[in-house]
Amino acid sequence: MPMRPDSADRTVSMSDIETRLPSDDPAGHGRRPVYSHRGTRAIQRMVEYAPSTGSLALWIRHADVDDERGPGPLITANDGARIFYGPQFETLALALQTGLVAHQVLHVALRHPQRMVELRRVLGDVDAELYNICADAIINSTLSHLGWLALPDGSVMLEDLLRGTLDIRESVEKSLLEWDLERLYRAIDDRKSAAGSAASTRAGRARRDGEGAGGRGEGARREDDAGRTPEPREDGIRSARARSIGAGALRDLLPAADAERPEAEAEQAREWRERIVRAHAGDGAHSMLRELLADLPTVRTPWELLLRTQLARGLSMQPDLSWSRPSRSYIANRGRVGGGRRMPWEPGISSARSVARLAVMVDVSGSIDDRLLDRFAGEIEAITRRTEASAVIIIGDDRVSEVAVFEPGRSNLRDVRFRGGGGT
Repeated sequence: MPMRPDSADRTVSMSDIETRLPSDDPAGHGRRPVYSHRGTRAIQRMVEYAPSTGSLALWIRHADVDDERGPGPLITANDGARIFYGPQFETLALALQTGLVAHQVLHVALRHPQRMVELRRVLGDVDAELYNICADAIINSTLSHLGWLALPDGSVMLEDLLRGTLDIRESVEKSLLEWDLERLYRAIDDRKSAAGSAASTRAGRARRDGEGAGGRGEGARREDDAGRTPEPREDGIRSARARSIGAGALRDLLPAADAERPEAEAEQAREWRERIVRAHAGDGAHSMLRELLADLPTVRTPWELLLRTQLARGLSMQPDLSWSRPSRSYIANRGRVGGGRRMPWEPGISSARSVARLAVMVDVSGSIDDRLLDRFAGEIEAITRRTEASAVIIIGDDRVSEVAVFEPGRSNLRDVRFRGGGGT
């Protein structure tokens, strides 16, 4: 969010936030009421002017942060589940406070921190600053039609970012309907490999490492989900222009709070999408959303659910006719009907399962980290336990490295070694 109060600004990390949270005070001395925080007045103003979309803030946790012990000033930030407020927030005008809170609420509602985690899994390397600029542009343009809140000077707008980086000239309404965050980031991120320009890259990186909140150094060095540090990449024309347009922005997207629980993301995205749609319909012309954005959270069915459904359908016990024994009704009537006449033979029903061979192929290429492999192992073990089926496990990346047979109750899946790291 564009807001640079002084030259001491720098990126605020999650560890910084945690050290600034107020300590427990059982007596309640010097603390606000439990449900009060620095953003309370701004939220009240949002609910007053836009009751439905403004009340999206009530689904989010809010926390005041003690900025005195931190390395740099914090105004507002979020981790996809909580919104944090620094002491400087209270010094701002109410209209500007409202704009900042509305901005953070939409970051959380649109799942921007969580979607960065997912995008990093797909691309391998996501520049946190460029991603933040793209997310800010979409949200600022979404809020720009409201007269009862104010955005900080220099706020980057989607239409300006498209014009300055991609030479696309569209109205704000058309831009919001066409561009989602992932598509916008992919179009702008034209960073090149650092190979061949090591000296200039080192010099540029050293210069950026000393910058404030808008600096790229930390984002470029951030470890990916597999624990590897991506190789620094040199900005292309579009990336450089985007950084210039968003030069006054503070990084307000912290690491996603629930990044360790990707299995819950689909349900959370579905819930937030429904809340946004209902709230927008409830406020009508007074909605905080100019349009129903192309950037609404996308609901994706987890691979675990698809796998369980398909295997349950193929391996579960199925009813089958048994000609070796009669049905219960035949037995109850002793094979007779009224008048003592014999009934025709009626076969019974037995539970039977067709013999199915379960083969599981496990991808251990370089894009699959250890945490995901652990989820693979746990899912395979649960499947074989529920279906009482043995499994042939084929492990490989660009070639098969191992084939193992897993028998439920006899084999230990932890003994199977998942080794790989090559191409897919």
